[in-house]
Amino acid sequence: MTTPLKVALLGCGTVGSDVLRLLEDQSGDLAARIGRPVEVAGVAVRRPDRHPDVPAALLTTDAEALVTRPDVDLVVEVIGGIEPARSLLMAAFEAGKSVVSANKALLADDGSALHAAAAKAGVDLYYEAAVAGAIPLLRPLRESLAGDQLRRVVGIVNGTTNYILSRMAETGHGFTEALAEATELGYAEADPTADVDGFDAAAKAAILASLAFHTEVTAADVYREGISAVTATDVARAAEIGCTVKLLAICERVTADDGDAASDSVAVRVHPAMIPTTHPLAAVGGAFNAVFVEAEAAGQLMFYGQGAGGRPTASAVLGDLVAVARNRVAGVAGPGVTTYAGLPARPIAETPTRYHVSLDVADKPGVLATVAQEFARHGVSIATVRQDGHGDAATLVIVTHSAPDAALSATVAALREMPAVRGVTSILRVEGLS
Repeated sequence: MTTPLKVALLGCGTVGSDVLRLLEDQSGDLAARIGRPVEVAGVAVRRPDRHPDVPAALLTTDAEALVTRPDVDLVVEVIGGIEPARSLLMAAFEAGKSVVSANKALLADDGSALHAAAAKAGVDLYYEAAVAGAIPLLRPLRESLAGDQLRRVVGIVNGTTNYILSRMAETGHGFTEALAEATELGYAEADPTADVDGFDAAAKAAILASLAFHTEVTAADVYREGISAVTATDVARAAEIGCTVKLLAICERVTADDGDAASDSVAVRVHPAMIPTTHPLAAVGGAFNAVFVEAEAAGQLMFYGQGAGGRPTASAVLGDLVAVARNRVAGVAGPGVTTYAGLPARPIAETPTRYHVSLDVADKPGVLATVAQEFARHGVSIATVRQDGHGDAATLVIVTHSAPDAALSATVAALREMPAVRGVTSILRVEGLS
């Protein structure tokens, strides 16, 4: 079959330009893998003059006209954001085009409507590149593990924050210094808010949870904390107990206390946490990503690799493009997502977690007992405690057992009001400790 499949490319920035380059460089292999050649029908951009390397005949500013052209078979969207991406993809579905997207924000915000539109049109919506760059992750969750029951998905899904926290651990620098280094090296944007405040990771967590638990989860369901409040002292305290600090996206299926599966819920959160240096995620350094999956039958699985960058992300886009194109040649659509479970989102206040708390206290008899009583009053059990004295003051470092986050938060609030507590100097959640 020699008739080419026509591809409309929306966006030609860092990722889009690499997609275009790979389509050209690998055209022969792609044709052999798909069964038909692939040809770029057009490239929609806002400013054609900024893309001198793209043939002028391919460039257009009318993205809607491009995605609805009768000769276009597939649409690749790498422009990001909510609008106009959402309207363009909806127009593509209505015109019978399959879509490959790298748009995590849109999928986390309105994935359910997009999937419904694709299903109605009988076409594909694939988005491997939306989470963890080049790492093959979403399709294994959606297809390879479709016969299993997933219990937990925990990951480092933002390379910028992982680089910053890794450098803080390696150098002893504070957040500001590590961020400046990340910016200078190009790991952080000029405005790093989406990364360091956890918005990027939260969108990815919503996508992961939706696929893992067959439940509609949006970014609004994700509890979010960034890393800007993490200090060099926090990182040093973590090292003292054999841990390191990572920004984690944590997606859990939480079973009710009575064990009734019908009462299960989904807890999805993004926040910095201490994890033991023996945990596989602890060794993930620099700007790399990794996701740790726990399944009933498959057990523990780890996905690791380049989580960002033009070529790694373009690799994931092309992987989806090949899959979608093969379906197009066969005249079928691939498997869609299912939301049959419909599990409710559990608020952070009810989610079980653990705290590592550092307190500056008066160094006198009875203080430790008074502090311990405050934990007990809120139903929080203490796992370990360490006290270091210095003059008339002391530092208490307490690690709790698991308890609802609301109880832990209330305990810390009460500690701040105690006369013997001069300050709560550090609070971080703890994951992965037995």
